[in-house]
Amino acid sequence: MERRRLLAVPAVPAVPAVATGCSAQAGKAEPSHSASSESPDGVHHAVEAYVDALNSRSAAGLIKVGGVKDEGWSRQEAAQILADRGGQEWKIKDVQIDHDMGPGTGSACLLADGKAGKSLRDTFTVTREKGVWHLAVFTQRPNGKDKESSSADKPAS
Repeated sequence: MERRRLLAVPAVPAVPAVATGCSAQAGKAEPSHSASSESPDGVHHAVEAYVDALNSRSAAGLIKVGGVKDEGWSRQEAAQILADRGGQEWKIKDVQIDHDMGPGTGSACLLADGKAGKSLRDTFTVTREKGVWHLAVFTQRPNGKDKESSSADKPAS
């Protein structure tokens, strides 16, 4: 499997920084601003949207960037994320994007600084669905009403 690595460091003053398991780069590069969500910059724009949602305490913004339906469970989890990380005036220091799982799936590592000297480090799985990049920020997804849970037991013969 061919491994491609893309490094993007945003220089957007109004966007806070967030990072997870990433190291800050010594040099800063100007990000390219492509409107296409199918370009590698689409992942970077999704990370910026995540940080914007945190800074503005927007549950709707988190739901959109997470690519989940606006339902009770997603609003509840978004509220928890915002209670933990929202309103900190995050400024993005570094974003590393790795498409190590193919052109439509990969990871993004975010490093940000916030008010009062706080740091945010986050690593996300990123996926492209119908040309739009989403961050896997929601962990409490329901399994569906009529679906049985999967089992790790050996099947009966």
